[in-house]
This record gives sequence, structure tokens and C-alpha cells, in this order.
Amino acid sequence: MKTIDELLADGVDGKRVFVRADLNVPLDGGTITDDGRIRAVLPTVKALADAGAKVVVASHLGRPKGAPDPAFSLAPAAARLGELLGRDVAFATDTVGESAQTTVAGLTGGQVAVLENLRFNPGETAKDDAERAAFAEQLAALADAYVGDGFGAVHRKHASVFDLPKRLPHYAGYLIATEVGVLKKLTDDVERPYVVALGGAKVSDKLAVIDQLLGKADRLLIGGGMAYTFLKAKGYEVGISLLQEDQVPVVQEYMERAEKNGVELVLPVDVLVSTEFPDLKTKAPATFTTVDADAIPADQEGLDIGPKTRELYASKLADAATVFWNGPMGVFEHPDYAGGTRAVAQALVDADGFTVVGGGDSAAAVRTLGFDENAFGHISTGGGASLEYLEGKTLPGLAALED
Repeated sequence: MKTIDELLADGVDGKRVFVRADLNVPLDGGTITDDGRIRAVLPTVKALADAGAKVVVASHLGRPKGAPDPAFSLAPAAARLGELLGRDVAFATDTVGESAQTTVAGLTGGQVAVLENLRFNPGETAKDDAERAAFAEQLAALADAYVGDGFGAVHRKHASVFDLPKRLPHYAGYLIATEVGVLKKLTDDVERPYVVALGGAKVSDKLAVIDQLLGKADRLLIGGGMAYTFLKAKGYEVGISLLQEDQVPVVQEYMERAEKNGVELVLPVDVLVSTEFPDLKTKAPATFTTVDADAIPADQEGLDIGPKTRELYASKLADAATVFWNGPMGVFEHPDYAGGTRAVAQALVDADGFTVVGGGDSAAAVRTLGFDENAFGHISTGGGASLEYLEGKTLPGLAALED
């Protein structure tokens, strides 16, 4: 896989360089609530612009249905990119149309432009190879070289991620190079003890990675909504907690394999429960009680791991040489149910080993809860991509860069 340093060494002065970034930031109306992904691509964009390239930045945002939708415009992200770069950033109001062509043609060396949301064009996400290829050809006409730096999208077989690199000299940006290097530390020659903490809502989202980790990790800590399927698999009452009943047999088999393989599988010993889900808009105080994990009332829902579990998980993370964490321990968006996620994040901060926060809600939680990002070994920008890499899958965007 060639890197951006090789491109820079060859010289980019006056060349049009297409940077596939991940500017898929959360928005509250037109206000960006977390600019982490924009900041993550800054080193690549700045290095190219400083070297005199005409930088064309492109990304998706959200899930528009193949047509323009103002709610998913990249205009706020383009404005924020300009603020962080400290220079004007031009914005094209389409992807490959008149605005994009005129905007790119108007760039001089060292200038940056952002194209409108790639997913406003149906060719970006098309299942049909020919339709994707046609869109990729149009994008290729806007550039002389391609730099892949949108790690959060490399697990998608999309035109700008998979098809476009084949049509231009292609290189990995600094973010992707860093992300791949970190993931190799989690899969090749891992320093032990290797502890993985998994949370989030659905156990089905994590089954494939658990399957792989049962042969690699020394210890698995389970929290979040997915924990209740594990507790059900132990025969416990889980009340009205989030439960994937159809996955109980699979989880039971995984629990047996963990024991057979000598992998320590750690489940909650107590949980915070309530009869109602908290109001995440007003953050009104919640009414809850703490019960043992085997004593959840039939009419109540588990919403966070309890204080005894927080202490237990912190102790299980303390001696780790390598930690990977993906998924919150509870409904961290509400202050009354953020304690479990905060405890795991703090345990990573306190650990002496190499700690990786696996993107997605975990990364959002770290920022929401006020942790210093530099206190972690690495915070990934792609939760889904990280998990699929750990599952052993071939990621289309990385495969395209390696050709």
C-alpha cells in the first residue's frame, strides 16, 4: 500500500488530488456536535495543500436516498474544515456536475475544495457494478491522483471508496495508515494480557467479532444492551431489557467455547433498572434502582451496568497490555446512565497498556464525557470498519489501495 508520503515525494505542486475523507459528523440542525472526524483528516489535507496541491475533498454524510437532501449537506463540514485549516475552503453544491467542475477548475495550488455529499448521487452506493463505475469515472475526471483517508467508509464497496482508486494513482492518507497500523497491533503479535470490552445495543452486531476474539483475546467484558442476551443465555430473567431471543443459542455456544478456550468471559453482576427509558432530549432525572444481574424485575429494563460491575470491569482492565473497547456500557447519553461507560473509559485511561477506543458510540462517549483524547492510545474514526477488520474480513477500501 503506497502512502501519501510517496505521493508528496514525487511532487504534487499544481496537481489535483482527490481526498476521500470521512466527514460524516453528527449534526444538530446545521450545527456540528462532534468534529472529531474532520480533525482526523486535517494532517492529510494540510500536507497536500502546503505542498501546492489542488485538494478536492469528498465524503458522505448520513444516509440520503441517492438524491440531494439539505438535511445531509456537507456545507457545515466544509465550513468547519476551513476554520480548522485556517484558510478558505471552496464548496461545490453538487458531486460531479457543473458546480463541482467549475469549483475544481478554479482551484490554484494550495487551495482546498469540498464536494457536496457523495451519496446525493445514486451511483455512489449502487449495487450494480456498472452504475458505480460510471460515477467513479466522473469523479476521476476531477483529479490526477487519489488519496484514501476515510477510514470510517473502507468497509463499504462504494464508488468513491472501491472503484475510484482503480482509475487513478492511489495512496493511503495519514489517517488510514495510522488506523491500519493500530489494527495490526490488535491482530498480529498482540501484547498480552489482551482484554476486549464490548457493549452497544445489539449482540448480533458483535457476534462475528466475538467469534474471532474467542481464539485471540484473553478476556472479554460484555456490557450495554447486548449483555442482556448473555444474561438470558445464563437462564436469568432480564425483564423488558433489550433482548435478541433468537441469538440466545449462539451466545450459549460462545460461552461454552470461551470456557473451553480459556478465555475469561465477564458479564455484569449488577445493573441499573427502570420501568421507563430516560428522556434523552431534556435529560430529566431518571428513576432507577440497582439490582443484581440475576434479579432483574420482570417489568423493568436494564439501562447501565451497576457499581459492582464497574469496579469488576476496572479490575479486569487494570493489568491489560492491550485493550480494545467498542460500544458503551449503558445509555451514556443520559447522565444517570453514563456511569458504566465512564468507568470503562477511566479504566482505559488508568491502564498502562496500549488502549484503543473502537470508534462509533465509544468515541462519541469519550468526547461527550469530557475525557482527554490524548489519554488513550488511539481513538478510531471507524467503529464498523474496525470491527470488520477484527472479524478478519477483507475491507473493499483497503483492498483497493493495495492494488
